[in-house]
Amino acid sequence: MAKVRDYKVHLLEQLQDPDEAAAYLNAALQDNDPHVFLLALRDIAEAQGGMGWLADQADLNRESLYRTLSLRGNPRFFNLMAVLDAVGLELSIHPREKRRQKRA
Repeated sequence: MAKVRDYKVHLLEQLQDPDEAAAYLNAALQDNDPHVFLLALRDIAEAQGGMGWLADQADLNRESLYRTLSLRGNPRFFNLMAVLDAVGLELSIHPREKRRQKRA
């Protein structure tokens, strides 16, 4: 019988790699729900050392960080930048693919 690995354990191992973490966040950004991004960022925080570690690294309050990275979270831009910096990632903006313009 084949061994079965716990998905969450495997995910957290993978998210320790900065390239995997970046790809995971980029995939989360493709979802129409912005909270998916916050939950993905929470997974990365857990993989990197937990919320306490992240709070220390980002110089943020641990309790507010839990709220920020929840389904009801609404992080301030500077907090988001601090969290990304703490896990070794950065924000990058790229132009969208050109959309076909509707003709009148």
